[in-house]
Amino acid sequence: MGGLITRRRALLAGLGAVGGLALTRDWSDMPPTYGNILRMGDDLTYAAFRMLPRQRLVKEYTLADISSMPAHGIIDAAAADRTQRVEEYGRLLDGGFTEWRLSVEGRVATPKTFSLDELKRLPSRTQITRHVCEEGWSAIAQWTGVPLRTVLETAGILATAKAVVLYSYDDWVMSIDLADALHPQTLLAYGMNSRALPVPHGAPVRLRLETQLGQRSLKYLQRIVVKDEFDDGGANGDLQNGWAWYMGI
Repeated sequence: MGGLITRRRALLAGLGAVGGLALTRDWSDMPPTYGNILRMGDDLTYAAFRMLPRQRLVKEYTLADISSMPAHGIIDAAAADRTQRVEEYGRLLDGGFTEWRLSVEGRVATPKTFSLDELKRLPSRTQITRHVCEEGWSAIAQWTGVPLRTVLETAGILATAKAVVLYSYDDWVMSIDLADALHPQTLLAYGMNSRALPVPHGAPVRLRLETQLGQRSLKYLQRIVVKDEFDDGGANGDLQNGWAWYMGI
């Protein structure tokens, strides 16, 4: 009986904490999904995670821990219904990505365009982390790339910036807040398991967003836009395609 009472008290305490968070949170800096009954849970999750230390690091592993890793959502440059961006990706792939460029624009002092070689000349980071898929499986891989923070600071991110919006060649648009964009483990990865990033995993460069579920680690990066307001990506964004905007782990 005592154990049941203890568990009941813990549950009530947890509900009270959630209620307190809802009452005390400044919702003005939240993504504009608050008020949508299907998205209020997403906002609560986001608010709860943002109460944690923003620079907390996810666990890193050793070379011996690396496992096989499936690839989903692979771009098909030969598809009959391919878009213009997918066609462009196919041409870049055929040329070994020598003509690939990543633009960084928006709320930055000096908009930049980076080739793959130019990204590789910036200070790099290698980390071995667990990819946790929203479908329930997980895998461990080694990633090498340049921290997104370094790229944004090279372009001179402005003090008014609030969100970073990323665009891919397979027509996805994803936005992240500055806490995740400036996190030391958030990478623009061009290497996987000590080799060049393979096409099934997002070549030539993908995002590695270690603080969220794997679906948020956008592949096939094309463009980055820094904004001073939230942008859900419209018809190509997560929210309008049935996904949560924030998937913290």
